[in-house]
Amino acid sequence: MATLVPGRPHEPEPLDDKELRGLNVVRRFGAVGSLFLALGSLGAGAAPVINPVQEIPVLRLFTRIPMVSLAMGLAGMAIIVLSWLLLGRFAQPARRRLATQGQLARTIALWCAPLLFIPPLFSRDVYSYLAQSEIVARGMDPYSLGPAEALGVSDPLTSGVSNMWRETPAPYGPLLLRLGGWLAPLSSGNIVTGVLLQRGLALIGVILIIWALPRLARRFGVQPATALWLGAANPLLIFHFVAGAHNDALAIGLMVAGLEVGLQRMPVRFKNDAPPPLAKGELLYIGLGVVLITLGVAVKINAILALPFFTVMVARRWHGRIKDLVTAAVPMALLFGVTLVAVCYGTGLGFGWVGALGTPGLVRSWISPTSELAALGGVLGIALGLGNHTNAMVPILGTLGYAVAGAVTVKFLWDSFKWRYRPIIGLGVSLGAVMVLHVALQPWYLLWAIIPLAAAAGTSRFRIAATIVTAVLPFLLPTTGSTFEGRGFVLPFAWAAAGVVTLLGLFIVHRLSPLLLSRPSPEHSVPA
Repeated sequence: MATLVPGRPHEPEPLDDKELRGLNVVRRFGAVGSLFLALGSLGAGAAPVINPVQEIPVLRLFTRIPMVSLAMGLAGMAIIVLSWLLLGRFAQPARRRLATQGQLARTIALWCAPLLFIPPLFSRDVYSYLAQSEIVARGMDPYSLGPAEALGVSDPLTSGVSNMWRETPAPYGPLLLRLGGWLAPLSSGNIVTGVLLQRGLALIGVILIIWALPRLARRFGVQPATALWLGAANPLLIFHFVAGAHNDALAIGLMVAGLEVGLQRMPVRFKNDAPPPLAKGELLYIGLGVVLITLGVAVKINAILALPFFTVMVARRWHGRIKDLVTAAVPMALLFGVTLVAVCYGTGLGFGWVGALGTPGLVRSWISPTSELAALGGVLGIALGLGNHTNAMVPILGTLGYAVAGAVTVKFLWDSFKWRYRPIIGLGVSLGAVMVLHVALQPWYLLWAIIPLAAAAGTSRFRIAATIVTAVLPFLLPTTGSTFEGRGFVLPFAWAAAGVVTLLGLFIVHRLSPLLLSRPSPEHSVPA
């Protein structure tokens, strides 16, 4: 159970000279990993069908050696993950000396910089964003027409979209597609420019996450350095929000920024204390927080879960009674509704997106527990002579998964209202349940849970679990965002080469800073 009363984290001392040297070695090691990943992406990324890299002298060599490119990409991934794990040494909340927020932010920027101008990695979703944005720019409805029907099968933007999404409507909110529609003319049909502009939208979300996380962490008694390391320096964020340019980044960024803005003027109240008087500007900032969260909902619907938990925070700020909950919920719900209606009609796209929200569920992810249970049911049906009923079981188990996630959300809302948990922890757990039980679970979906929990979950058990998940999930998807069409020999050889390079890198790191691979000494910790 989380602590009911948020305490202030201790003020850490600055790193000593040996630790600063170790931090600099980690930074450079991670930067080398980013460079490896960037170069590998030229031949092993989710490149457009007409790959412009093939026209660039020297760099086009990578497109002709895909196995080498893949090995470089895998080595870059492994190095970044290892660098992140080593960086965690300087962000452990119990340490006396910690890296500063500025040091961590600069490290994140250094690791992300080489990935800003590369082909997309791990997924081709950004090409769907481009096609759907072009549909908006041409004045058509992206919620009733897929790219093939609206733009034509021969259109270069359609050709970049994965086959399964060419006929489907957009499942994204109107704010995102309207922003994309405004950006589409700037690219003039150039796919490279379009990808960079879409990555720019994702970077806005990343910047909002970096801004909000340490502030929320201090508010909830967690070391800001720990929150930045776990939430913003997270390899899943670097791989999928920066390199992959996923729109989840903007939605999560607006969500956590809305929570931080909404709480800025709200005084802290402990359980059983008399509620403090209304602070100057408190209601205005609560309203601004609701607006920002609503804008996140208008990018991706998942952000809507933040609103009921934010309502609980406001209700607990008063007497924490049902009356207070209703008093907080009614105006906040009205403001949410007005803002959402204004966005939907202001963008000219209306509410068609609501009917397209089920589009992502058309794909079955092999890492989704719900999807795998359906597949297992199909196998059992065949073994028992009942036939393969996998297709029938997917919607049934998907609905059951939503029901379980809904029950988890209701439980944590009630427990948060009763002061058993911090509401932001309830938000993170509920988002985690929704994502894990989705039939289309993807590695970056877990960031919806990790980022808010990084700001408030102070237990070492959560950090250990999140660290293990973060270290494993990136390697479940190939950098190309697709299969190798029967060329099964490619991955083992690429992994073997990547392993040799990674081990050599670790050896060099150890020689430059033995401190990094040694066990922390007790005197570096804060007394219990």
